[in-house]
Amino acid sequence: MASLFAALVRGPSMAPTLRDGDALLVLRGGRPVRPGDVVVATFRARPDLLVVKRAVEQRPDGWWLRGDNEFVTDDSRAYGVAEVHGRVLFRYWPRPSRIRTRIMLDS
Repeated sequence: MASLFAALVRGPSMAPTLRDGDALLVLRGGRPVRPGDVVVATFRARPDLLVVKRAVEQRPDGWWLRGDNEFVTDDSRAYGVAEVHGRVLFRYWPRPSRIRTRIMLDS
């Protein structure tokens, strides 16, 4: 069964798509995650850290994630695969907008 939850962006890793302080509406369940979706996840190596990243590739043991900001590498390049908890649908504060899927060309 699908459910919604809220998440808050902290840090610059998803700029320019998302900024520090953006409030997000996240769907747990629903259609499967696809490469290019923005997701909320935890890295297997950092289970205490909830992150907002872009799904790049599903691997046998989890998802490979990247931030949209090429200068910040606190993603799968540093922590390995992640477990996805939900797909970001909408930024509801401070600039309401739908979050679009983006095609990922490299991992």
